[in-house]
Amino acid sequence: MTEAAFNWPSFLQRWSDEWADSWAPDEALDEADEEARRARWLGFAPASAERIAALEERLGCPLPPSYRSFLEVSDGWRNAGGFVYVLAGTESHGWQEDEVGIGEMYREELDEDSTEEEIRLVEDMWDRTLPLDVESDATYVMLNPGDVGADGEWAVYCYRTWAGEMPERYASFREFMAEMYREFHHLRAGDPGSATEFVNATTRELDAVVEQARCDALAGEYRRAEDALAEAVEYGRPRAAALRDQIRWLLGDSYLAGFDGLTDDPVYALEMLSVLAVGHVERSHDDAVWAYTVRPAPDDLHEAADEIRRQVGAGTFRYVTSGPFGDALDEARELARWGEADAAWRTVLAALPQWRPLGPCHLAPIGLLADALLGPLLTPERGRELLAAPRGEAAGGEVAAPVDLEPGGLDWLAAPGPHRTSREAYRFILVESAHPAELPDRVGAEGSSGLNTPMTACETQTTLLNRGETSSYDDKALASVGRAGSGWSFAFDGQPSPFDEQRFVSPAAAASGPGHSGSGPGSRSGSGSGSGSRAMVVWSDPGLPHHGSPALFHFSLAENGEERYAFTVHGSTIRRSGEIPPALDPDRLFGNAAADTSADPDADPDADSNADRDADPAAARAEQHALEAIATEFGVSLPRFALTHGRLHTFQTCSWTRPPGPGETYMTVTLGQVDETIARMTDLQS
Repeated sequence: MTEAAFNWPSFLQRWSDEWADSWAPDEALDEADEEARRARWLGFAPASAERIAALEERLGCPLPPSYRSFLEVSDGWRNAGGFVYVLAGTESHGWQEDEVGIGEMYREELDEDSTEEEIRLVEDMWDRTLPLDVESDATYVMLNPGDVGADGEWAVYCYRTWAGEMPERYASFREFMAEMYREFHHLRAGDPGSATEFVNATTRELDAVVEQARCDALAGEYRRAEDALAEAVEYGRPRAAALRDQIRWLLGDSYLAGFDGLTDDPVYALEMLSVLAVGHVERSHDDAVWAYTVRPAPDDLHEAADEIRRQVGAGTFRYVTSGPFGDALDEARELARWGEADAAWRTVLAALPQWRPLGPCHLAPIGLLADALLGPLLTPERGRELLAAPRGEAAGGEVAAPVDLEPGGLDWLAAPGPHRTSREAYRFILVESAHPAELPDRVGAEGSSGLNTPMTACETQTTLLNRGETSSYDDKALASVGRAGSGWSFAFDGQPSPFDEQRFVSPAAAASGPGHSGSGPGSRSGSGSGSGSRAMVVWSDPGLPHHGSPALFHFSLAENGEERYAFTVHGSTIRRSGEIPPALDPDRLFGNAAADTSADPDADPDADSNADRDADPAAARAEQHALEAIATEFGVSLPRFALTHGRLHTFQTCSWTRPPGPGETYMTVTLGQVDETIARMTDLQS
């Protein structure tokens, strides 16, 4: 809108009328405010052309257009927002020279991390600006003739000394006044001590906007809804922040999104608090912070809220809702816990039209974010898919097909990507015709108690670090399990120990035999039930080839308890056994890479190890081709999203290395508080 098109008289009169009506007739005001209330005018008489011209002559330059137009309607203003009590008119002006040295103080705070806008604000605000604040609550308002737009407008800088923030910049005086009008509304709407209800034409218009935004959001028009709610939030309209926060959380933006007004409503409180518990746990807040979060909730819900927080922290919380949508969540949860994230999400989205809100302030099943198994599925991309689906009272429209996040196959393991910062070591077992829950019985460690509660990759790593004791011969993995394509299950370890070719024993034979209890690859008692099948093992480590540690790739396949064939590529050496199918011939897959494994004599020994892992493109391509060949030959895949972002069951495998032989030594390392020693070397005698 151009300055000529802006109607200052109408805008200022509406502001004045709404301000006057916001006070109860018997409320006591100071003399100036009482005069403004009776006059229903927060301004003063218009400034004459002569007074404006005299001010411009005094300043030595023309005034910016919007401030000049304002003065022609009112020569100053009272109660601009909540913290500026009097704005300057024509008689109150002089250039700001920063006599107290505030600018110098803030210049000292600037550093290499300061943004260009922060530097400009500090440099420009205190050197030569035109102060507008005559009376305020420690708030500076300044017009800056050094920050001029193409329309001739001077920027306004507003600095609240008590806020602990950088000055706020507005492109023009008109923009500043519009913001102060919104601030006035926000403060009056949220004033619990007001003796009169704050209702006027503006609030009624905005409340209608909020209701339309609610309907738009349920109909899948979430972008339009969010824009409308954002404006209503600035005016402090009830429900606006709570509705918008639900959209923001689903889009991955939880900053200061506390579901205003819903955590104290028994209808919505527990669902909203379950989501806030996610943020609480992720940020490792203490009990005092949680107590503050729960404080608005009804007293009889505090115990339930505390239990929700405990379950969220333990990774066991289940979002429960009734009806067909709740049944679909149970089905999706079963898929997700075995790594079938895309199928789980398709199940949730297909059932979304059957979801019913708890009340008129409920836009989506936001509690899904807290669910231990389904919450990880809700990426911002999937949040957009959920928000775009018609639901609740608007259900009935078409739900767009979701975009699958799993790439399929195995070759994603061979390359860095959005989930892997570099090529990394890994190993896994794939077992045919076995449910994932059967894997601990086939290749679990002695005394294994079966599957653990599902955990994230980060929690798995933490569990490994907290084991307390490790051994150089007893190489037990904490493996995540799930489905690996039609008819196959996997056990995956993304933090393997170094490969020891002399002691390595492939678990494939044990995995392919009938079920058993507590047996490892070196002990096939066959005491359990079940029939045999095929199983394969892959172990890959990109090594540090420029530091003399060549890349490794091992593959072995067993059937009915016996190894059929295997190969190990370690640098330029290829070892093989059994009759390997042509499609998996290591000479074909790794021949070129194995021939080019020499260490670089000029390599920097202190070079970044992650960069070094990715510095052998021939080995990376060979690894990728090998993984593609395995996936094609057996029709298998590993779920990237589930392994990197999901929550999967784990179990401790049997050792991937044989016990030490006569005369061989090994090391056991104990971490934590130990009375005697934390490491010991042991010679085993025959």
